Amino acid sequence: QVQLVESGGGLVQAGGSLRLSCAASGGTFSSYAMGWFRQAPGKEREFVAAIKYNGGRTYYADSVKGRFTVSRDNAKNTVYLQMNSLKPEDTAVYYCAASPDSYSGSYYHGPWYNFWGQGTQVTVSS
Repeated sequence: QVQLVESGGGLVQAGGSLRLSCAASGGTFSSYAMGWFRQAPGKEREFVAAIKYNGGRTYYADSVKGRFTVSRDNAKNTVYLQMNSLKPEDTAVYYCAASPDSYSGSYYHGPWYNFWGQGTQVTVSS
């Protein structure tokens, strides 16, 4: 069983930056693909970014490409989401998720992930 704890959310002005962290425990972090998702009020959860178990490949939603960067430190059992040039439409609760990685991984799809954190609120003011 993997436990995930997100941190780093907060209130920021449009154009600002935040870095989210997700600390994992209870599993072999280095074998898991990690994803970031978000859910705004009244909207469905949506994919934001993902990274393979070894950091060798990353995936992004079109809405965040060029602004967000996902990375991981397997020695620290932590995945990060660096968010730059934030927009009010980025306001949401951000969740990290983990899944045993595989060649047929569905990195963009929430149901593929087995474990989820509790979420951290990101609010971007205009």
